[in-house]
Amino acid sequence: MRWAFLLGGVLLLAAPSHAASVLSIGDGDTITVSEGSGRIKVCLACIDAPETSQSPYGMQARRALQGLLPIGSQVTLRTKTTDRYGRSVAEVLKGSTNINQSLVGSGNAFVYWQYISGCDRQTYSRLENDARLKGAGVWEG
Repeated sequence: MRWAFLLGGVLLLAAPSHAASVLSIGDGDTITVSEGSGRIKVCLACIDAPETSQSPYGMQARRALQGLLPIGSQVTLRTKTTDRYGRSVAEVLKGSTNINQSLVGSGNAFVYWQYISGCDRQTYSRLENDARLKGAGVWEG
């Protein structure tokens, strides 16, 4: 069991990381970045945010992401996979801040439990529980 845990940790550290610049924010869990000479649509890994049409939380989630990642922000993508729509699925880091985790912690996104593999399950769980207990974002009321 210990070896499986160590191997899993090594695989997480070996996940491809890429520097990129934010071009646009789609909704609360989708961005477009430039990487080298190309444009890449990125779905934020391990989280799900309300759609922009889901009032009022969808627009709140989008605004939260815009606040965290202004256009031109330099980010690092920790790519996990490519989804069925051809988007990169990644954890997005701005400096040392994990944007995916920030959105969950502020209540602007949920943990996407079906697709949590490759992310720090304990941290995401703690952040979502804290947001829920505070009644933050989607957990208000």
